[in-house]
Amino acid sequence: MKQAAIADGPKLTVVDSMLMKRVFYAFAALAVLSIAISLGGKWFGRSIAMAGYTDDATVREVAIGNNVITVPANFIRFEQARRDGVATRLDLYMRYPQMDGYSEASRDDFNHAATDRNIIFLSFEQQMMSRDMSGRFGPIYSALIVQPGIPGPGGTTVYGFNEKSGYLNEVLVVGKRAGNDPFVARCLSGPSAGESLAPCERDIHVGDDLSLTYRFPREFLGDWQTLDAAIMAKAGRILKTGH
Repeated sequence: MKQAAIADGPKLTVVDSMLMKRVFYAFAALAVLSIAISLGGKWFGRSIAMAGYTDDATVREVAIGNNVITVPANFIRFEQARRDGVATRLDLYMRYPQMDGYSEASRDDFNHAATDRNIIFLSFEQQMMSRDMSGRFGPIYSALIVQPGIPGPGGTTVYGFNEKSGYLNEVLVVGKRAGNDPFVARCLSGPSAGESLAPCERDIHVGDDLSLTYRFPREFLGDWQTLDAAIMAKAGRILKTGH
């Protein structure tokens, strides 16, 4: 009778130890995944906020030919180029007239959210031509422009290109310099100029057989002497040659 009562009472189920281990590991994996998502979310969120920019001011040394460009990472446009080593080209950007790289304080300028455009784009690469843009005016550009030009900003003269020049929707801006080749820049014209962040372009020779092309807003033409001098001075500070 007593044995029957015991037999009919509540039954205890023994849980398989392997099942308990699997449950434990599953919860542990979920915890790790949760932490990873949290950390990854913070990193990815910052990555989106930076939009490809960096405020890292670590100085990088990039060699192009017999030249070494020493510049903070926040001046370098493309992420894959923000390293020490050898390259065939280096693209930079900076604010003008501050001549500084990206920072949290300058975010609106680099995102072009500010009212005025003030970002200059620079590209260093080996020379492809024996003359820079100023040197090409006499032997090349002078035969491709339509005379006479019209007065431009900062005492410059603006010339249209003839139909056979190949420079469609562009104009040539020339500023006289006593004792030197003229300041020369090509600028987009028409609707394309308004859509571009930096519609004007000029190249100069720097360092050891190195060409520096810089693109800038058309508004800067009114002070082209100061702009060109600032670019030359900046190049001189960040560029070293093997000589």
